[in-house]
Amino acid sequence: MNYRLNRIAPLSLAAFLALSCCAAIAAPGSPAAAAEVARTGSRPDFARVGDAVITAQEFDNALYNAARSKFYHGKPPEGELARVQREVGDQLVERALLLREAGKRGLKPEAAEVQKTLQEYEQRYAGSEQWKASRDRVLPGLTRRLEEDSLLKLIERLVRDVPAPDDGEVRAYYAAHPEKFTEPEQLRVSVILLRVDPGASQAVFDGAFEEAKGIVERLRGGADFAALARIHSSEASAEKGGDLGYLHRGMLPEGTQEAMDKAKPGEISDPLRVLEGIAVLRLEDRKTAKLNNYEKVRERARDLLQRDQSDQAMKTLLARLKKETPIQVDESFYLPLPTEKKPDHATPKPVAEPGTGSGAQK
Repeated sequence: MNYRLNRIAPLSLAAFLALSCCAAIAAPGSPAAAAEVARTGSRPDFARVGDAVITAQEFDNALYNAARSKFYHGKPPEGELARVQREVGDQLVERALLLREAGKRGLKPEAAEVQKTLQEYEQRYAGSEQWKASRDRVLPGLTRRLEEDSLLKLIERLVRDVPAPDDGEVRAYYAAHPEKFTEPEQLRVSVILLRVDPGASQAVFDGAFEEAKGIVERLRGGADFAALARIHSSEASAEKGGDLGYLHRGMLPEGTQEAMDKAKPGEISDPLRVLEGIAVLRLEDRKTAKLNNYEKVRERARDLLQRDQSDQAMKTLLARLKKETPIQVDESFYLPLPTEKKPDHATPKPVAEPGTGSGAQK
């Protein structure tokens, strides 16, 4: 589970000032939220988690940060912003739940760590007039944020500190998840690439295709693949006779995997159109998928199982806290999710019988 909002990297001065003083900068809320502002002159709190309040500005700041990270200042795709709003809202609620739990457990921020980070800010921006003018205003909020992050690290560390699984548990995990310990199928392939610019005319592609057909005929007639690759191929592997080495599934150019799946070692493909032009491939060898024996992957299986158990411990804690804690979220802050298009179940038009219809001759 990834708590991006819980543990942020030190922000730049400009970013922190933006998050500290600006509201509603990521994107507009729903029409209902806008109507509430018009009616009351103020925005309601985003959520209440037990006795903790998540303000509208906290939601805006978190959404601003998430939107910048996800969309890089570009316009979000239709419907995507609504999903990000809900992700941010869920993360803020989980953050509040964990901070509340940290308080119940009597955890205290690691003061030395907080002070060290504050000193780094002081040193980094010592010569900044913007920092000097804003320091007294932003320092309390920055300090509080760092203290909360410290608490979240502490409680996450405690919850995730699960016992190391015993060998029986690791063996059972290995048996239940063979896909995690299987070396995928590998294909050794050689290629002759006749490079064609993607913007070239169809006539250019047709010419390259005809040239490739001639190469295929020569290869199937016994010509040496490596020799022809060195002469004709414009792929980097040409100097090695076109040998691409062993490739995992997904590494071949689009449109070539299916041809190699059907091929037997030594077989030459028909000319294939790829992004870079026209390709001719030969399957050299096929290594089938292989499940590694338990002894070889024991430590990896142990690490994966312990990580899964650690993640489950966090999920279990959050599920319990959500069940035990009164949570109220004002969903008027969210834009509506896009509705899924229903399939068209219109009655199909009847097929005209032979000799009928508008095109029939009388």
